[in-house]
Amino acid sequence: MDTTTNNEVKRNIFTMFIIAALVGVVAGFGAVLFRYLIGIIHNLTFLGTLDPDYNANIHTSPSPLGAWIIIVPVIGALFVSYLVKNFAPEAKGHGVPEVMEAIYLRESKIKPMVAMVKSLASAISIGTGGSVGREGPIVQIGSTFGSVMGTIINMPSKQRAILVAAGAAAGIAGTFNTPVGALAFGIELMLVSSSAYSIFLVTISVAIATYIGRIFLGIIPSFYLPKLAIPSFHVMQASELLIFIIFGMILGLVSIVFIRGLYWSEDMFAKIPGNYYTRHTLGMLCMGILMYVLVEKTGHYYVQGVGYATIVDVLTGVLSDPKFLLLLIALKLLATCLTLGSGGSGGIFSPALYIGAASGGVFGMLINNIFPSLDINPVILGIAGMAGMISGTTGAVMTAIVMVVEMTNDMNASLPVLITVASSYFIRKTMSNDSVYTLKLSRRNEVAPEGLQASIAMATHASNMMTNNFCIFDENRLNDMNIKTLTVVEDSGNHTGIINPRYIKSNLTDSINRQIIKLNANELLTDVVCKINTASADYALIYNDETLVGIIGKDEILKCVAATAELLE
Repeated sequence: MDTTTNNEVKRNIFTMFIIAALVGVVAGFGAVLFRYLIGIIHNLTFLGTLDPDYNANIHTSPSPLGAWIIIVPVIGALFVSYLVKNFAPEAKGHGVPEVMEAIYLRESKIKPMVAMVKSLASAISIGTGGSVGREGPIVQIGSTFGSVMGTIINMPSKQRAILVAAGAAAGIAGTFNTPVGALAFGIELMLVSSSAYSIFLVTISVAIATYIGRIFLGIIPSFYLPKLAIPSFHVMQASELLIFIIFGMILGLVSIVFIRGLYWSEDMFAKIPGNYYTRHTLGMLCMGILMYVLVEKTGHYYVQGVGYATIVDVLTGVLSDPKFLLLLIALKLLATCLTLGSGGSGGIFSPALYIGAASGGVFGMLINNIFPSLDINPVILGIAGMAGMISGTTGAVMTAIVMVVEMTNDMNASLPVLITVASSYFIRKTMSNDSVYTLKLSRRNEVAPEGLQASIAMATHASNMMTNNFCIFDENRLNDMNIKTLTVVEDSGNHTGIINPRYIKSNLTDSINRQIIKLNANELLTDVVCKINTASADYALIYNDETLVGIIGKDEILKCVAATAELLE
């Protein structure tokens, strides 16, 4: 075993294999228990039965509570607010950005409490009608265990990061029964760098979690399509390819609306007077009213929970009215914004799948009405729409392609899916750089590079690498001072130089290094290095507005680059 700094020990491949397998076991059982917990809460609050068996692909019968169903999401909101506020604020929202933040900026360290609170809070959100998905919670559950194992065994951050990615991917595999898609998710969104070694460990976790999930949850794909719904094999015409290109471009725009809508709703709820409890309760009260109106008018709740029953209706042709599907798209977006914007806990995969499938149904009907000779199958457009929305919203192109094909078990849709995914990602990326995951980090002034093999250090803000261990002394009173730490010298309120205690001369005035440059805290490391070099400076003073908040010297730059080098080793 190789030793690293801070008493951390690099573990050999056999040890990592055992730990990765254990992560897969925990993530697999975590996915199963999470699904059962959702079922218990949903059946108890909607139907008054204590039963873990809940098939999300079948519509829930109208509740015997009648109009009192409006209160169910409100009760759920009170429990979620209490759990999140008092035990783990990280459990609020959709979860994946928090895991990415831990990998890039927190040495892959996640508090153990997060997994417990996230699983319970998300199960309550989904079970009581919140319009959120399962992927965010299960990613946090699996990745938290990977982080905890890596911390307990005291391994370096680069190995702990692999276990975090393995836990996230294993959770996806266990809950969605999509092992290859889950592996793609781990590689594309979680791994800092991909190599045979890291992919091997993630694969072990994914395989074990998939096996456990299939034992308890079954082996049938998430959206099982009857044979009659799947068209026969044929070579697509050029006109058909163009249809899917256009459809993908439309989904790219819808993805932008989805992403911006979620964060706009967060901002709007934050402006409402009151506290977290009152805001989330208000959001879920609106959600309850929406559910009740829908079930009274249509016989189904439609927008509650993960929404898989509606997706199945679209893919099997049960829902084919384009006007009603357009209404459901708008209402699902509204429901998701009410749930997550007000402070709910859950993922965005399921709402994105829902909107994508419904968009495919609408677009298919529209095209067939305008160009009946093309005879485009709305089922294929629905499948392609799900993948296109995942690609556009998350930026995970490979994950979108593989997961949706696995979910539907329909390889005949692979080419339309490829075209739609590429077009959707292109439009979203061209018009809005951030995905639904990275935008949350950007709003916190943090950077998560999309090319994970790229230099993470060069995508680090000055505020994340500077030292704030310094003091400020008046230059005219230096001889009265005992310099023991990095010292900024000021003259009439202006910062004129730096004294490093390692290079003190007998005359303190002669110890002042005036080769400084003043930079903003939002500067990236690439800009910091270039500007220091151009100015022939030894130090950069970092300001937030007009306030001095830190110092960057050669030591800080070396530490940042060394941390990245160790992570990518």
